[in-house]
Amino acid sequence: MCILLFALHRHPDFPLIIAANRDEFHHRPTARARFWDEHPHLLAGRDLRAGGTWFGVTRGGRFAAVTNYRDAAGGGKTDAVLSRGFLVRDFLARNISAADFIANLQPRRHNHAGFSFIAGEAAAVFFYSNRGDKGEARPLPPGVHGLCNHLLNTPWPKVKKGVAQLTVLIQNPRPQPEDLFTMLRDATPAPDSDLPDTGLGATLERALSAIHTPTVRIRGAEYGTVSSSVLLLHKSGLVQFHERGWDTKGDGTGDRVYSFTVEPGAS
Repeated sequence: MCILLFALHRHPDFPLIIAANRDEFHHRPTARARFWDEHPHLLAGRDLRAGGTWFGVTRGGRFAAVTNYRDAAGGGKTDAVLSRGFLVRDFLARNISAADFIANLQPRRHNHAGFSFIAGEAAAVFFYSNRGDKGEARPLPPGVHGLCNHLLNTPWPKVKKGVAQLTVLIQNPRPQPEDLFTMLRDATPAPDSDLPDTGLGATLERALSAIHTPTVRIRGAEYGTVSSSVLLLHKSGLVQFHERGWDTKGDGTGDRVYSFTVEPGAS
């Protein structure tokens, strides 16, 4: 996951609205969003190389997402051996609260490369990172929040821009998935004067500063936004989940759309 924008209890009818982009190498094998055979309550895409996922939701209304953490000091570099995608997979596969999951994660947080992790349900959402403040799980207040490749609400240009745009979009009495996809499709880079310095060099920092990352070459391979996801949770319990794939030219490769009602007591 590259950027996650979400509105928590800021709309009278939709307690949770999420819009997110996944940036990855285009050649990395990936399965599109579906309910998993071994965990039928879990809806998510899947990294076919490591086996985890970047964003998902369950029939019980729980969700989770993870982003990698990068900084100039090498905050994303480690000898860790476990995929960050296991965090999302393991939380959603188990019947455990976000607070308890994060408490269990803390002693083994360095088994993973640098990450920022969001998990919970509309009633209680938590943030945790193994970089920056390594304290306990942080409950999130109602508001419009943004997460990219740093800590929650770090004022990087695309986070500020995305939060501002989402704040406007949720004024619509009936937020439209297509409007959220339009926001996620914004490939305008930030001015050079606003770029963060995470040790990648100006060219990559510029490309990665957009909400939607155009295809760039990293270590000889094509990298960029490969999919966008939108989740709308209505106060009635109805969940709408949309996923749109992107190719190396920035053209859509089709949508996956799921709709279901949260099952009280389900995982």
